[in-house]
Amino acid sequence: MDPPRRTRHDRGVSNVVNLNKFRKARAKAEAKKRAETNVRLHGRTKAEREIEARQKARLEHCVDGARLTPTTDDDGEHG
Repeated sequence: MDPPRRTRHDRGVSNVVNLNKFRKARAKAEAKKRAETNVRLHGRTKAEREIEARQKARLEHCVDGARLTPTTDDDGEHG
């Protein structure tokens, strides 16, 4: 009886590695680190900015409705 055939993997030859996976993983990690730095520097998320803008608009609307005298625009018209 013949001995079983040995494959390339059995002889200790390592597997082929796709270096693009490592490059992409490294780029992704660097992008995540850069994003975390930007969050610390610039602060708020888009959702937080939108919430604040809505709150500000609501407050201005309430204040404008409660004014006793109308405001004057730069060109002298009331509105």
